Amino acid sequence: MTPNGDAVLFLRSGPRDVSRNLYELDVATGQLRGLARPADLLVGSEEEITAEEKARRERQREIGKGFTSYTLSEDGRLVLAVLSGRLYLINRTDGSVKPLRDNPAGPAMDPKLSPDGRFAACIRGYDLYAIELENGAENAITTGGAEDVSHGVAEFVAQEEMNRQTGYWWSGDSQWLAFEECDQRAVETLFIADSRRPDAPPKGWRYPRAGGANARVRLGIVSVTGGEPRWAQWDQEKFPYLAAVCWKQEGPLTILVQSRDQREQVLYAADPLTGDATELLRETDAAWLNLDPDMPRWLPGGEEFLWTSERTGEWQLELRSRQGLLKRSYQPGESRLYGVVALDGERREVVVSGGTDPTQAQLYRLSLDSGEVVLLTKEPGTHDGAFARDGSVWVDKASLMDGSMRYTIRGRDATARGELPSVAVEPPFKSNLELTTVEAAGRTMHAAIIRPRNFAAARKYPVLVYVYGGPGHPVVTASSRSYLRQQWMADQGFIVVSLDGRGTPRRGREWERAIAGNFIDAPLDDQVAGLEALGSRYGELDLSRVGVYGWSFGGYFSAMAVCKRPDVFHAAVAGAPVIDWADYDTHYTERYLGLPQTSPEAYRVSNVLTYARHLGRPLLLIHGTTDDNVYFTHSLKMAEALFRAGRPYDLLVLPGFTHMVPEPEVTMRLNERIVRHFIDNLVTRTPASTN
Repeated sequence: MTPNGDAVLFLRSGPRDVSRNLYELDVATGQLRGLARPADLLVGSEEEITAEEKARRERQREIGKGFTSYTLSEDGRLVLAVLSGRLYLINRTDGSVKPLRDNPAGPAMDPKLSPDGRFAACIRGYDLYAIELENGAENAITTGGAEDVSHGVAEFVAQEEMNRQTGYWWSGDSQWLAFEECDQRAVETLFIADSRRPDAPPKGWRYPRAGGANARVRLGIVSVTGGEPRWAQWDQEKFPYLAAVCWKQEGPLTILVQSRDQREQVLYAADPLTGDATELLRETDAAWLNLDPDMPRWLPGGEEFLWTSERTGEWQLELRSRQGLLKRSYQPGESRLYGVVALDGERREVVVSGGTDPTQAQLYRLSLDSGEVVLLTKEPGTHDGAFARDGSVWVDKASLMDGSMRYTIRGRDATARGELPSVAVEPPFKSNLELTTVEAAGRTMHAAIIRPRNFAAARKYPVLVYVYGGPGHPVVTASSRSYLRQQWMADQGFIVVSLDGRGTPRRGREWERAIAGNFIDAPLDDQVAGLEALGSRYGELDLSRVGVYGWSFGGYFSAMAVCKRPDVFHAAVAGAPVIDWADYDTHYTERYLGLPQTSPEAYRVSNVLTYARHLGRPLLLIHGTTDDNVYFTHSLKMAEALFRAGRPYDLLVLPGFTHMVPEPEVTMRLNERIVRHFIDNLVTRTPASTN
């Protein structure tokens, strides 16, 4: 949404490709026009993506091509985008698309316009550059950057775990840039070889495994014309993680830093002239602190800012003074708070996301002065929004229970004023979905049940449990379209079930932190209890034939389920599973388990290898050989342990694939293979007793 609400800018691909073009919809007239097409700019040549950009997109789970992002000037007139490492300046007023000059320093990455629209900044190689748009003059703002000591690039754990995708920030007056210096020389190097190319040398990536050395990070402040940086001053030994940076016109340069154990964090205001940091607030938690990457948000005048906190046991929105003192707390009525979506500083109103149950996300407008709450969205489902600066026009991005996905342009009163046009192919079927809750082991859990479209009430069906089961990611959601793949699975002769137990978000601090020090016992107990409760209620669920499958943490859970509870789970598919948490990254793993040096028991009980010798059910391991998030070594370790223990298993290797499987043909074959595993072991062959 443009700042004044006159137009909506969006990226859209064709119905059967992933190359995205940039479009603009005029809010007043409903007229659609294309602003830029990669095919026109590339003139028949193939898009080129560097290894560094591929890795960056992997962290964002970005599978698109063409324009994958863009930045808009504060006045909404200019758009900056990058394609094949070249910058393009798009003028919305006259529709012109101007390529900026290439630079021998390297392709451009992570471009941003300055707030006043006079400059563009980007990363070339491992340094930060600024370009004066009027004359095209380009300046190296930092120098001496290299692969191991880079300037302006976010380190691995910032991108993968902190949701901080960038390593530099413009000041609100466009005169300064803050940038991260990332020194990775002490971080372990892990090598990835392409098994299809034995002639090609392996590629080394800095990857901080749990308990190992992290990157050393500091924050520099430098003039847009370059020069010697000033360095923000804080206790980097006690607070090594630079979790978030905010620098807007409304307030000072603020930085959020965390201790390594993530039980303490401090928000500072930093003086760009001296680097001196003044503490605004400090938070602690006996288990861990979750990050909100959208905080803080400063109000006009810079005398107040918004903050979110879990210190009461539930997320709450706080209004704080310039000095960090708490002035007032807010909740969206009876709903839980999920996060801040937009701030209208002039009206002193904030739009937040929340819900009365964790399966839905609705939008609420909240007055900072009166505390009045207005519900903006009502249809059951998940809603998000993009707002004009004054909130007068916004886009309601909704995925609903009826299976529809809509992008509705609405006015301040939420009245519909138009729709963003979609060219997506409609799915050939809808999900036969039932959302429910179950009471089990003294807890209420939300569940999803997907039955075959030709469901026969008199039959008993084998059950597939689709699971994630870990922190940060619920799978039970009031969005029917989210279950299309599970519906296809169900149509092969199964009932697919999902449950969100302890450890998942949106249920309060105590619920989520039940996994502290032990990744598996509480989530596994809840899945078993919830499944048994569903089996008691629904006679069509045949709990003598239960399969479990998932990816990443869900793959870890699935492998654990058949090793620890073969009495409940009779077959499993573990996709890209974390097997040994000592081989996963620092920021994620240590948040929940602590350091392996000080919490060895947490790592032992959470390690699939601890229980591998007990496997007595069919297990299919699936892993991409070039996965740089959950390395292929995880599945190899599991395969070796099972082989040495004399336990049979199946292994599906995906050569050249990372943590994602974006190719349609491979995705189709992959899911056919998963279903075949369950048909062979739950339908064709009755599960045998374990030994």
